[in-house]
Amino acid sequence: MTDLASVDADRIDALVADLVAALGADVVTTDAAALARASIDGSHLSPVITELLPLGQAQIVVTPTSAADIAVAVGAAVRHEVPITPRGKGTGNYGQGIPMAGGLVLDTSRARRVLEVGDDYIEAESGAVMWMLEQTANRAGRQLWMYPSTAQTTVGGFVSGGSGGTGSIANGLLHQGFVTAVEVIRAVPDSEPEWMEGEDAIPYLHAYGTTGILTKVRVATEPLQPWRAFLASFDTFEQVVSLMRPFAALDPTPRLVSGDRARIAGTLPSDLGIPAGRASLRAILDEATIDEATRLVNEAGGRVDDVREGAQHTVKLSMNSYNHPIEWLQKSAPGEYFHLEVLGDALVDDLAGVESVYPDAMLHIEAQRGRPIGMLAARYTSAADVLAGFDRLAALGVQTHNPHQWAVDFEPERAAALAAVTDPQGLLNPGKLGARASEYTGTQM
Repeated sequence: MTDLASVDADRIDALVADLVAALGADVVTTDAAALARASIDGSHLSPVITELLPLGQAQIVVTPTSAADIAVAVGAAVRHEVPITPRGKGTGNYGQGIPMAGGLVLDTSRARRVLEVGDDYIEAESGAVMWMLEQTANRAGRQLWMYPSTAQTTVGGFVSGGSGGTGSIANGLLHQGFVTAVEVIRAVPDSEPEWMEGEDAIPYLHAYGTTGILTKVRVATEPLQPWRAFLASFDTFEQVVSLMRPFAALDPTPRLVSGDRARIAGTLPSDLGIPAGRASLRAILDEATIDEATRLVNEAGGRVDDVREGAQHTVKLSMNSYNHPIEWLQKSAPGEYFHLEVLGDALVDDLAGVESVYPDAMLHIEAQRGRPIGMLAARYTSAADVLAGFDRLAALGVQTHNPHQWAVDFEPERAAALAAVTDPQGLLNPGKLGARASEYTGTQM
């Protein structure tokens, strides 16, 4: 993509004037550096998307400081028919938060108040940071059902773009009971916030803001457990893989179990619990399971390198799980590796077969409820070669998710049908939904 879409200057100027009058000049900017910062994410880590960059350029950035002000900003943009791209901390990796049609980037990260801590939930404005919510819940003797590996992301960003995280072994994905309610703004003139609970909230999840802009989110909590960071290492990655099912079956259920080959583990931030040249297993375990986990490691031929108490240690393990180890690998060899999300028993039962599908392939593995999941990293040659491996993985019983694209892929037909009602002008995050996305794909996978 070379010619970036934009909105004509008169509409932009008129919207700026309205936003400044309603919200104040300090939360509205057209500064070139601010526009550039609001127009990028982690897409450069994908060699597929890197070939297509840049994907869009903001023309206005607004940073409301409350849920009410988010609603004001959305209403103003709709009246001026200016596209709206919502943004949290900008930690996405595949262009979902890039303003492909230009217009307004709605940065929600300053609307971050925790509003209520209930017996089994916590409610906050969409810009509240997930780790702050976890700590708030902890002070009340509770914990979040889950939080993302990027613990500093916002709750609105997580539920709009994420799927699961630390805690998913026990509690599944975010649409499986974690998000209990949302407040949403539709892209219609003078829209008022609407409160959606239970099943009615689900169509607004993992939709990248295309079905509505989230202003508040309520998520589930559970009793706080005594978690420990557990770090072990092995001569071979096969030994690590053999423990995915036994670790997932520990009772109480672990909050996280991650494993990597020595090559990937060696790119992680230096840590005495991740010794050089050895395959790594990292887990967040209830203290009641430490003895059994130690026995499992010893029987598999490994060793326990450390057990650490304290939230600072467990969140560090979270930040080195899911896609993060592959990101560290990619940073160590820029442009050389692509990755796929993979799921299935073959990750354990036929590791060699899975890793033989692509050149120099390496699996990052995670224990999960039901079946193991992971990220498969391999040498990048072309998008066509990546696609060619999908059928071979499927033949092994491996489900794949292609992360190198920005279109809504969670119930996309449902999202498109809802957006036709909630966003009749197609102003919400254009390029990310249904037919709109096809306009932006180019050579995209």
